[in-house]
Amino acid sequence: MKEKWLNILTLAFTVAFLPPIWAVASTHVGVTVGAVALICAGLFAALGNNIKLAIPVSLGFLCGDVWAVIATKVMASLGLGPDLTVYVTLFVMGGLAVIIGSVLEKFIFVPAWLAGWAIGLTIMGPMDASNLGTMPIQIGAAMLAGVWYVGVVGDLFQKLLIKIFNK
Repeated sequence: MKEKWLNILTLAFTVAFLPPIWAVASTHVGVTVGAVALICAGLFAALGNNIKLAIPVSLGFLCGDVWAVIATKVMASLGLGPDLTVYVTLFVMGGLAVIIGSVLEKFIFVPAWLAGWAIGLTIMGPMDASNLGTMPIQIGAAMLAGVWYVGVVGDLFQKLLIKIFNK
């Protein structure tokens, strides 16, 4: 019981301490979508904060970000009517993401690709496709912050706290 509460309390402190630093810092480095980091950290945490998966998950998120840019531009120019354009774009690009990601599964975590694509589309989809500016870079930076800062650093920080309190 003591071990369970030590895990809960150190995790609670880690979550209370580290992500708000990113939330504040992100706005000062030009990232207006800092909360994306929390979404990506959540997926990484669901994988057990497994540092061996940090690179494939990161690459998956970044592929999703690029995929969202492509999809946004394709949907803006396809001209098949709104519903058919969305359906065809998601059909083709979703299938391709799964196939490409499966072929490259040692390097790319497909669920992160799909989640990253959904994140990117949620943010960039309503934007003017010809004027995305730095948004894809901001999203990518927040995705990497979620995996590496909130996920990996957060896990290491919590483990350090547990070690300190177990002495």
